[in-house]
Amino acid sequence: MVVIPAGDFWMGSPDSEADREDDERRHRVAVSAFAVGQTEVTFAEYDQFCAATGRDKPNDAGWGRGTRPVINVSWNDAVAYAEWLSRETAQPYRLPTEAEWEYACRGGVAGERYCGGNDVGRLAWYVENSGDQTHPVGQKAANGFNLYDMSGNVSEWICSLYEGEYRGAEVKCIEKGTYGLLAMRGGSWGYRPAWVRSAL
Repeated sequence: MVVIPAGDFWMGSPDSEADREDDERRHRVAVSAFAVGQTEVTFAEYDQFCAATGRDKPNDAGWGRGTRPVINVSWNDAVAYAEWLSRETAQPYRLPTEAEWEYACRGGVAGERYCGGNDVGRLAWYVENSGDQTHPVGQKAANGFNLYDMSGNVSEWICSLYEGEYRGAEVKCIEKGTYGLLAMRGGSWGYRPAWVRSAL
């Protein structure tokens, strides 16, 4: 885990950003300190959870397991993994809020298009360089917080509801028993560069 310091940042994107979507309204957000995994959760890590709990292992699409990021995991599966990890370690784990995710992605630097800079090929596995599959975590450059693969490779579940425009859901986790459209961030190996941006 990497400890991310408290701070405030501009979430979303400026009107001038190329490929900007309507739901990326730029606004200032304060974030408390938190910790986040240095890489995406791997098959090796998730398979331990499956073995310990008797869950079926998710399909790897024939690409391999080990240090590749786990795929074919639902939001409920991701939450269950975090809850299991909390029990196993006696430390609190949960999915990040949308604001925490974007703050961590930006790595303490404002204005970068992708998570760690502006050179998508150096930072992300995406449609033009992925060979139509995931890749082992940590092979691309890290961002300013020393986090890997936040742009591309696989999309990441967060604990916030998607609202279509920012109205406060981005700074909190969904409450149990609440229903709505759940958000994912980061984009994946099959996405074009516009869809692996920091603000999306």
